[in-house]
Amino acid sequence: MTTTVGIVAKDGVVLATDKRVTAGYYIAHKAGEKIWKIDDHVAATMSGGVADLQSVLSFLSLRAREYRIEHKRPIPIRALVNYVSLLLFYSRPYIYLVHSIVGGVDAEEGPVLYMVDWLGTVTKEKYIATGSGSPYAKGALEVAYREDLTIDEAVELAIRAVKAAIRNDPGSGEGIDVVTITKSDGFRRVFTTQQKIIIPE
Repeated sequence: MTTTVGIVAKDGVVLATDKRVTAGYYIAHKAGEKIWKIDDHVAATMSGGVADLQSVLSFLSLRAREYRIEHKRPIPIRALVNYVSLLLFYSRPYIYLVHSIVGGVDAEEGPVLYMVDWLGTVTKEKYIATGSGSPYAKGALEVAYREDLTIDEAVELAIRAVKAAIRNDPGSGEGIDVVTITKSDGFRRVFTTQQKIIIPE
C-alpha cells in the first residue's frame, strides 16, 4: 500500500511518493524511498512487492548502463520500458508484484511518462498515480493538470496529489519525496519530508 505520482511538464517530468512502507496494515518503515534512479535521464517509482521491484529495477539500471557504454548515449526510455514489459510478460505464470511509473526526458521524445503493471502492460501517460492512495491522488491531478505546466508548478501539483492520498488512505503517510528530471539538470531530488504531515482542513 502506497501512493506514487508521475506528471509530465512542458520542461521535464516530476515523480512523487509518500514514505510509508507497509506489509498489509503493518507499518514496516516510516522513511522509505520509493523513487529509483535508473540513469541521469530516467527514474521509476516503486509500488508493490519490494523484493520484486528491486530485482526488476536493478535489471533496468544495469541495462541502461550497458547501453550507455556501448552506444555512448542514454538509452531511449521507450526501449527501457519495452525491456521491462517483456521481462514481466514472459515471467508468467510466476508474476512479479510490481506497479511502476517510469519517467524521464528522452533525447527524441522529450519528457515522457509510462505506467507498467505486473502483467507487462505499458501505457503512455501525461499524469498517473499508482498504489492504494491512487484514487485520491488522481482526483487532485485531474482537477489541476494542464499540458503547459512548468516543472515548478508540476512539483506543487504532485505534492498536493500525494497529500490528498495521505489524508484519505491509511496505507500512505509519513512524508513525501519528490524528484524532477529535466534536460538541463537531469535527476534531482527537490523536496522531501520525513515526518507526519499536518494537512490543513
